[in-house]
Amino acid sequence: MPKSALIIEDDADIAESVRYNLESEGFVATVAATGEQGLALALNSPAPPMVIVLDLMLPGMDGMELCRRLRKENQTRRVPIIILTAKTSEADRIAGLDLGADDYIAKPFSVRELMARVRAVLRRTDEDAGERYDDGRLTIDFTNVLATCDSAPVKLTNKEFRLLAALAKKHGRVVTRQQLLDEVWGYTYYGDARTLDVHIRRLRQKLGGCGDCIETLVGVGYRFLGCGSRPGNSLGNKHG
Repeated sequence: MPKSALIIEDDADIAESVRYNLESEGFVATVAATGEQGLALALNSPAPPMVIVLDLMLPGMDGMELCRRLRKENQTRRVPIIILTAKTSEADRIAGLDLGADDYIAKPFSVRELMARVRAVLRRTDEDAGERYDDGRLTIDFTNVLATCDSAPVKLTNKEFRLLAALAKKHGRVVTRQQLLDEVWGYTYYGDARTLDVHIRRLRQKLGGCGDCIETLVGVGYRFLGCGSRPGNSLGNKHG
């Protein structure tokens, strides 16, 4: 099956440049000029695109709302989204990444850099595909973005699930705070690192009896320990 890409961009020159370069790398690229058209193309195609390049400043439905909608739909909740926009403030970057975008590139931009970012997000997606963690109490289905604790579903946001997945895939190894920020928020994130600690705290709370699967190493980062061999839900003294 050919690689597919969806470009949602109302500037015809930019859209054509991105389309040309994606097709030069073997993609079949489709262009939408409005948020509504982009949503329809993403959801109504026989298969979702492999990557979406999304402008924020669109006529009609803006890119922020579109990103939110795409992350709520089963067909597109795991499709990598790269935001491409002239809105370059820190608040805009954080808002886009917190909505579930995988990367953020400011206009004007280098097409070579954009192609490198596309390859990077697709590598991460390939690494995530077809994997599952199960220790008897906590299960994590990386493919279908599902987690359960003691057979009960755990409702997580996209960001919380990505944090859990990033830690679980390095089971037993220390993951620094910067590594987690880079992997989950992206290399372009320059916000307050304390947002990571807030997300970890919420993740533990939502995991309930499985919340002790994540260990805090003060001043360093976190480590995923699993919880199959540790019944009960005491958080002990190791959580910060």
